[in-house]
Amino acid sequence: MTKPRASDESAAHSAGGSEALLADWRRNLFALTAAVFIGFAGFTLVMPFLPIYIQQMGVQDVGAIAAWTGVSLGVTPAMTALLAPLWGRFADRFGRKIMVARSLISFVILMAAMAYATQPWHIFALRVAQGFFAGYGALVLTMAAESAPPGRMAQSIGLVQTAQRLGPALGPVIGGAVAGAVSLRATFFVTAGFYLVALLLVLAVYVEDPSTRRAVTSDHAATERITFTNVLAFENFVLLLALIFGFQFVDRSLGPVLPLHLTTLGVSDEQIALISGIIFTVLACTAALGHHWCARLLSRWGGRRTLSRASILAAGGAVLMAMASSTPVLGVAVAVFGVGVGVAMTAAYTSAGGALPDPARATGFGFLTSASLIGMAVSPMVAGLIAHAGIRLVFLVDALMLLVFGAAVHRVMEERTRETTGPAMEDA
Repeated sequence: MTKPRASDESAAHSAGGSEALLADWRRNLFALTAAVFIGFAGFTLVMPFLPIYIQQMGVQDVGAIAAWTGVSLGVTPAMTALLAPLWGRFADRFGRKIMVARSLISFVILMAAMAYATQPWHIFALRVAQGFFAGYGALVLTMAAESAPPGRMAQSIGLVQTAQRLGPALGPVIGGAVAGAVSLRATFFVTAGFYLVALLLVLAVYVEDPSTRRAVTSDHAATERITFTNVLAFENFVLLLALIFGFQFVDRSLGPVLPLHLTTLGVSDEQIALISGIIFTVLACTAALGHHWCARLLSRWGGRRTLSRASILAAGGAVLMAMASSTPVLGVAVAVFGVGVGVAMTAAYTSAGGALPDPARATGFGFLTSASLIGMAVSPMVAGLIAHAGIRLVFLVDALMLLVFGAAVHRVMEERTRETTGPAMEDA
């Protein structure tokens, strides 16, 4: 019998190791994607109905209801934007998985506690606490990026972002059904249960790479040397930070104006809610497709061309929205816009993930999350002010911003090797 050659044994061992790596990645990606989808859907089970919940507490003045709802909904993302880089810093030092578990445990407790609220300030105080402990969205993106095999980072980030898009799209539908079957107060317990399932998925299914855990402890000195200032100095990072702010800004600018734009197209008051819901669903689904398709586009074009072309595509959708004279045309325009923004967001996060070293990746993703949340908070206010001069002007301003982003990427961004995207990828 011929003895196997050493090279054959080495090749077999390498193939087995690659298969094991892919199996672990698929398992981890399932855990992260499912946890994000469940968590984001759980949040939107109850939060869209917060004004009704506050009214049930005895507040009858419409202005007071709106004020309590606004500050309660706004305080958590504001605090998350402020603290995300800090939680990322802790994750770089002590590990990502434990920090995600910390955040999800707090959400289980705080969401259940909201079921016992009897005054609006109770909700506000609990939302402040949520803001302090939040930030698992950025950490999950970090985990998706670092657990991906070579060439799979964009695919990992894209799937997690798809879950972030689709979870909130389905949450209000489920929440409305649950609230009708039981009560709005009891729905908070259901939401807490959603977060508990997400927590168990991360703890039981996600397998943290032992080399990552060793790196967290052995590279402690290197992590200590990384500061918030030098994170911003990494290649293209400030540009990507600005892009993520900008893409989130133009994406969220549609919320205040699309329903109003539909009225100018002749949609009746009786149909405005239904048609608006359909249009926003189209936006969410096409953006999710953009997240999913981004990996293949990055493998074909690289980061700079993908970002530039996606920005131009989204700008074309925005111009078409401004020119739309009928609802079907507006629907097509929103779909084009959604795909472009979806591709661009995933490409920006993937490019940042490739530029950030392991000891600083969670900190960097924390900064990116802060930029995204600030864009999300500022956009509706600015869009509302621009809409005073004309609703269609909002879309034209979005288009101009997107064209500027595309030009800036083309002129300024330094192209990296395609180590984060790899060759064209087979389906996982």
